[in-house]
Amino acid sequence: MSQKFPKLFLVLLAILFVLNLIQASVTELIYDEAYYWYYAQNMAWGYFDHPPMVAFLIKLSSFLFDGELGVRFMSCVLSVGTYVILWDLIDNPKKKDYVVHFFLLVFSFTLMNAYGFLTLPDTPLLFFTALFLWLYKRFLKDPSLPTTLLLGLVMAALMYSKYHAVLVILFVFLSNIKLIANKKAWLAVVLALVCYIPHFVWLYQNDFVSITFHLYERPNQAYSFDGFTLGYFLNLIVIIGLLFYWVYGALFKFRATDKFSKALVYLVYGIIIFFFISSFNRRVQAQWAIAITIPLVVIAFNYMLDNAKSRKWMYRIGLFSLILLLYARVWLVYHPLFPVLYETHGNKEWVNELHEKAGDVPVVFENSYRRAPMYQFYSGIPAISLNNYMYRKNQYSIDGSEEKVRGKKVLYVTKYRNSGDLSYMHLDSTVFHGIYIDNFQSYRSLKCIVNKRETGIGYDLKVYNPYPFDIPLEELKYTISYSNAYKQVEQMLPLKVKGKEFHRALLKSKDTLYYSFELPLTKMENPVYFRIGISENGLPPGLNGQPFKIRE
Repeated sequence: MSQKFPKLFLVLLAILFVLNLIQASVTELIYDEAYYWYYAQNMAWGYFDHPPMVAFLIKLSSFLFDGELGVRFMSCVLSVGTYVILWDLIDNPKKKDYVVHFFLLVFSFTLMNAYGFLTLPDTPLLFFTALFLWLYKRFLKDPSLPTTLLLGLVMAALMYSKYHAVLVILFVFLSNIKLIANKKAWLAVVLALVCYIPHFVWLYQNDFVSITFHLYERPNQAYSFDGFTLGYFLNLIVIIGLLFYWVYGALFKFRATDKFSKALVYLVYGIIIFFFISSFNRRVQAQWAIAITIPLVVIAFNYMLDNAKSRKWMYRIGLFSLILLLYARVWLVYHPLFPVLYETHGNKEWVNELHEKAGDVPVVFENSYRRAPMYQFYSGIPAISLNNYMYRKNQYSIDGSEEKVRGKKVLYVTKYRNSGDLSYMHLDSTVFHGIYIDNFQSYRSLKCIVNKRETGIGYDLKVYNPYPFDIPLEELKYTISYSNAYKQVEQMLPLKVKGKEFHRALLKSKDTLYYSFELPLTKMENPVYFRIGISENGLPPGLNGQPFKIRE
């Protein structure tokens, strides 16, 4: 152990682990963490936005600790594991003389630093990317059965972490195309697919909702070079931090000498090029390319070991980055250190204010899968997000969360009202108003299925009731929302439907009603999509139908 990991390495690793534990304990959750904590309250083989690994890590953490550490503990563990694997991936014997340089380098990678204590899907993605590369390196040297089986299991774990993992596996494969004739490689792939079957089944049972959303339903906007492509290159700088010049400089000067180093190059350039092309279609978020940081650490540290001038500058900038990032970590906890609000500031404050005013009444947040779990986490009171035509679907759209508040008195909270039964304010001065609703009833799972008629004008509409109870038709009103080419809603109108069903009083459980309709005139110029929604009991219309393209 001491030969592989010097004493100084183990000491610094222990310090890092304790630092991350403290940070995880005293920093308020960010909104995405609260959302994934909500995932973990009902363990499943998949969720609306992501595979289940992030929920699994939170569930494990919750068995050991309460509060924020009960969400983040496993992230601290995986971060330590990532450092260990990265160190072992570097073969250069000089590395033992530059342990401090190694920690300064890795600590300076901004998002890798943050994922050392935050629990997001990218946290396990980083760990399993490092472990995947470590096993692949062993596989190249000795494709034994144990290594092959472990490789398959880790590929499955990668895919259970985040869908972007397919890029990691794909580009490593493309770096060594001869693997296509390797039986052991196929065994690893088959094992990974077998392990992934539960998630495939979940996707099938949920109408491939995750794939459909990410590929087709996610709202977009008109292309902007500054916001899309230039913004993407800025993100590539942000995820590396202050050492970006030396890290990317090491990449440009790096030359592959074997199959493993070739895999590192393919992985970095493959992901960068893939999202560069994607940037011409949509805004690429910084964390989407986070997997490149694992091979970049290996490439940059190896280059630093053999280049004294770069080593000197990387050390100096690394020290400055260390101080800056430690200051930022304190700022995450103590807002007055820097006059910029972040998601870790003021959550307990607004939750406590709302809880004091609302008491133990369940809260229904309009269009906010972020505030609903944050409120539930810090107050312990049930809360859901009710999504309407101006928002998007999320986990609250598919998990039956309506049933938690059905028939109960609730507080309906929105930022779009000017008054209400009560109000509260976030730290950014945004005011929210809430109104009490007795006997709350919503039917957001009603499905509207639209088909264009083959002859004539107009459309056919099927309305399916998936609930285990009948629904009074008098409570339902139909609407249509028009949106542009980027699925941004610009107008909502009432919709008149025609059919022979109006004599019925109820839409029975598991039953379907059949209507027809024509598109109402809109003031919107050249609408591209429309979507059918249902307004129940005066609530804003839901997302009951899929976006339907007006002209093919």
